[in-house]
Amino acid sequence: MRALAPVDISVAARALLCFPGAARELAIARMVKEAEAADRYRKRLGRGHPLWGNGTLEAAARNRPLATPKSLSDCDYLSCLALVLDALLTHRHINHRRA
Repeated sequence: MRALAPVDISVAARALLCFPGAARELAIARMVKEAEAADRYRKRLGRGHPLWGNGTLEAAARNRPLATPKSLSDCDYLSCLALVLDALLTHRHINHRRA
């Protein structure tokens, strides 16, 4: 996956808002995997993946419906932000152990 920017996290959280609560963890795990696969594709072929984009989490998230932007006072949005951050920390931890 390409380097993270704040927009990656906010767009992924907006995508998660469109999923029922129980499906959100699986959805963010899938977005992270798609971003990883798209980045490998981009590096190998020099162009974005036709479905998952350029290897950013934002591009992977934008393949899904997105909720309208929310304020940080919205508890459901904050919960989705936390899920995104937790998935990214888990992903980094697993990849760090492999290296």
